[in-house]
Amino acid sequence: VLRRRRGLPILLSVVWLEVARRAGAPVYGVGLPGHFVVGLGETGATAGAEPDTRGGAARERQVLVDPFDGGRVLTGADTELLVAGATGAPLDPSMLAPADPLNVVLRVLNNIRAWAEARPERSDVTLWALELSLLLPSRPAELRYERARLLVRRGDFLDGADELEAYAEVVAAVDGPAADRIRDEARAARALLN
Repeated sequence: VLRRRRGLPILLSVVWLEVARRAGAPVYGVGLPGHFVVGLGETGATAGAEPDTRGGAARERQVLVDPFDGGRVLTGADTELLVAGATGAPLDPSMLAPADPLNVVLRVLNNIRAWAEARPERSDVTLWALELSLLLPSRPAELRYERARLLVRRGDFLDGADELEAYAEVVAAVDGPAADRIRDEARAARALLN
């Protein structure tokens, strides 16, 4: 990111976080919907007050900066616009909470997957990001399904079918018809071997 001056906005934020932490600044990531920023100072939760997105007293303790926009300090209105643009919904104060490090890693991997999925010739990168995501202690179960389907698309029909059947067993406990559809996908993947 530093050398090439290119990269995902969240990675630029991670660079900012690590440099600021080493300098002793009280920083944390804030995973707004659709955009990751850096928080400085106390959050509303640690200060004992709810953050005020309109610039009130509690909001003054928390400063948000956007590393992707040259480190611009975000006003309450800026933050509300970012959230509304990404979700169409108003900013909820819970969105200003510090991001959990594992969620940051998962979000980075999701961004890498999104980049690679737009480039079918880079299915190797998608697979790599999926496999790393599956190593995280808490991850969406659907990642197993996504990985299985990707294996089939890449021509690894047997492993993909095995993964689909294993995922169907997990799904069967809560949704029998969905599990049957997944088992049908596994049979169709095996049929591609002929």
